[in-house]
Amino acid sequence: MADHPKVRESAIVSHIHPRLSALRAVALLEGAKGVLVLVAGLGLLSLIHHDLQRLAEDLVRHFHLNPARHFPRIFIHLGANLTDRRLWLMAAAAALYASMRLVEAYGLWHARKWAEWFAMLSGGIYIPIEVYHLVHRVTWANLLLLTVNSIVVAYLSNHQKVYVEGMKDVAERDLMSLSGYTTLNHRSCRVLRARDGSR
Repeated sequence: MADHPKVRESAIVSHIHPRLSALRAVALLEGAKGVLVLVAGLGLLSLIHHDLQRLAEDLVRHFHLNPARHFPRIFIHLGANLTDRRLWLMAAAAALYASMRLVEAYGLWHARKWAEWFAMLSGGIYIPIEVYHLVHRVTWANLLLLTVNSIVVAYLSNHQKVYVEGMKDVAERDLMSLSGYTTLNHRSCRVLRARDGSR
């Protein structure tokens, strides 16, 4: 008889067991992203009701940066324009993003198909953006992001292919066992009929 769906799922997972350690490495990467963004969001919340322009100016001075230069000036301008409402919105967006990454990491750790599809699609969405940034400005950070993201998406895509092949193997085995069971039943019936006929 055909196996129960849970038994079939565990057979498929055991078929791809050697790849689970790599899948769990991806889960750790996604979980780390989630934790990092969550910490950043909590950091944003800690800035509420503070004079952010003065804080930005103090940081620029502390690191001996020239406030007239491009990036320090942008940083000070950003501090001057961040309101408590904007900080709340940014912290809420960070919490939402972190929640998605942590749920995805949980699903990947437990080899859930929905998590693999979600990770592959969400990672694939960023690749054109990363290529665009790399074309306009080559930096080690952009190159590293594109490389890591491409490796993760390629691995998950290959993992899906292996999963589908595993499903086919299990389905074929189910059909073979079902056809073997049916053949056995037909033979048993013929033997019983032959016995009854000989009596």
